[in-house]
Amino acid sequence: MLEFLDKSIDYLVQGGLYIMVPLLISAAVLWFALGYRAMTLRRGNRRSVRVLVEKYEASYERQPAGIIDTAVTRGLVVAKAAPPNLRQHLDGEFVGLEAEMSRFVTLVRSIVAVAPLLGLLGTVIGMIETFDSLGDMTMFSQSGGIAGGIAQALLTTQMGLAVSIPGVIVGGALERRQDVLEQELDKLKDILCTRYAGGEK
Repeated sequence: MLEFLDKSIDYLVQGGLYIMVPLLISAAVLWFALGYRAMTLRRGNRRSVRVLVEKYEASYERQPAGIIDTAVTRGLVVAKAAPPNLRQHLDGEFVGLEAEMSRFVTLVRSIVAVAPLLGLLGTVIGMIETFDSLGDMTMFSQSGGIAGGIAQALLTTQMGLAVSIPGVIVGGALERRQDVLEQELDKLKDILCTRYAGGEK
């Protein structure tokens, strides 16, 4: 454990703490945001929206376990109250769910975009140090010289990509899941309007 910790610290120091530490913090924030979105974007019951509406109408006792379950229970409460302009009331009822599904989207996209740029900044700084060492003809210096500059250039690029690439893949998958859930919410609104408001849109 101590050996792993020492190697991790050496890795950060070689890459330059002023670049590697922000990248490390970015990675932690990114994975927190992705984890939060993964928990939030749970569908719940696997049954179709229409079947769920019928089951909850018939006093289905299962507790809502996801976005669609929750939307069906809330939507039925609103629909059974038979308000005028049911569609608008459903839009208002679901706005909180839709906002929750979109939470941290901008943060994830921002970190995915910024992480490679931070890595590139470290690369540029490392190459500047390398060329300075070449100009001074110093193979080694207090900051590492040529070897230190090249190491910094490569490590920061590696770290930037290591933060960004998983974020692109996982973030994209979660956004696709969000799109599907939003389509199902629209379908739910249509079903409830058809059942309780004569097809009102």
